[in-house]
Amino acid sequence: MTDGNIEMHIDPARAQQLCNNFSAVLSRVKSASSTSQAPIRLVAVSKLKPANDVLALHREPHHQLHFGENYQQELLQKSQLLPREIRWHFIGALQTNKCKPLAEQIPNLWCVESVDTVKKADQLEKGRHALCEKDKQYEAEPLRIFVQVNTSGEEEKSGVEPKDAIALCQHVRDQCPNLKLQGIMTIGAIARSKGVSEGKENEDFVTLRNVRDQVAKDLGLGQEQLELSMGMSEDFESAIQCGSNEVRVGSTIFGERPNKAEAKIKENNEEGKS
Repeated sequence: MTDGNIEMHIDPARAQQLCNNFSAVLSRVKSASSTSQAPIRLVAVSKLKPANDVLALHREPHHQLHFGENYQQELLQKSQLLPREIRWHFIGALQTNKCKPLAEQIPNLWCVESVDTVKKADQLEKGRHALCEKDKQYEAEPLRIFVQVNTSGEEEKSGVEPKDAIALCQHVRDQCPNLKLQGIMTIGAIARSKGVSEGKENEDFVTLRNVRDQVAKDLGLGQEQLELSMGMSEDFESAIQCGSNEVRVGSTIFGERPNKAEAKIKENNEEGKS
């Protein structure tokens, strides 16, 4: 397949492995969901994996649309290689000075999930506005924003304190016309996820749910108007059971990641062309 005059080869064996992994995750998502829940959005986190892997899941039989990336430059490169209909999620730590180019340079950036300051929101707003000025077709499609909340209290984790989430959510909603407040997200403590016994809820996920409920109340929104993005490979089933609307799954689909220095944006695989 080609996109933007760049040829992409898919190894059939690798594609089958990815499809099998993805199907297994979809089945687990469905099993963890209650019959009353809306469909759960599954974001396939392709961090440090080649664009070939993304393309393998984007085509038949899954036609996956939502992919997540942690590094801005990697996302930019992949977005230029891959079909425009892919919906990219930026889920990594975000530097303020990188926000404007991120929102401006990637037209199919669907969502930024790691907003934890007013300055970052404002720079994303400027970038999206600049994109709309260059191409009016994007005016009808605001950039979605999840406000990241540090629910675990870990110093190394990004995110606003739970008590500060309301002010940031209100700023995004009221002061950033080219952004859309999609919801709030967290990265729970892995130790807590592994230590949750059957029938119990992860306290990080409970905290985020409570924050969402308070934000919705204070902003005059229905709870269904603010999504929860929580749950990764180790704990996505627990997150769904706590009410998550979106889970971000990487290694369970794509396998263990290489070191960043060894990662390839595109595999030059000449066998099994497709």
